[in-house]
Amino acid sequence: MATTYFVTGTDTNVGKTLVTAALLLKARQAGKTTLGLKPIAAGAEMTEAGLRNADALLLREYSSVQIPYAQTNPVCLAEPIAPHIAAARTGQRLSLDRLEGFVRGALMQRADLRLIEGAGGWRLPLSERENLSDLSKRLELPVILVVGLRLGCLNHALLTAEAIISDGLKLAGWVASSLEPDLAAEAEIIATLQYRLPAPCIGHVPWLEQPSAEGVAAYLNLGGVVG
Repeated sequence: MATTYFVTGTDTNVGKTLVTAALLLKARQAGKTTLGLKPIAAGAEMTEAGLRNADALLLREYSSVQIPYAQTNPVCLAEPIAPHIAAARTGQRLSLDRLEGFVRGALMQRADLRLIEGAGGWRLPLSERENLSDLSKRLELPVILVVGLRLGCLNHALLTAEAIISDGLKLAGWVASSLEPDLAAEAEIIATLQYRLPAPCIGHVPWLEQPSAEGVAAYLNLGGVVG
């Protein structure tokens, strides 16, 4: 039976992609089939095959189920800025209905673990009225939260968790992701999050000088999210 999660973060550049790829890797190592999706990405390079986003390519690398790139990453925008702004600059308009259709189509592929990685934080705008979090609501997906450990992260993590729960979704687990080599009171920050967040911590990824999916995977507990 497929297990599907939406992976979000407390902000952009907190390690969402590496954590997502690492979970896919650990599942494959445990004999599970995997599928990673990046429905919307801003920041891409032009290749012979068209625009390609590095995060989406990484998820494809660790997915055992292979689908066309356009299904992995249906909305790929060149500029590394807020997606709705990047889309507007190219005359496009993002639509939750279309994005949902793309994702539902991709999820027709069977896999033991399917991870949908968001972009930015939980309330990433798609348009004047729609957010990327609305996609999780429509699909009724449990959420894995990647908390970037830095000054201010307690507020960001608690507010994000409140928003997820107020949207009627389950916070299935969270990952502490160290963004600095010497963050003051890091152990106390993690302890506070363990006490305050209503979900299990499925890993603490320390600051890694050369981070990789393999390196991150060593610090994650797959049993916390996949039976």
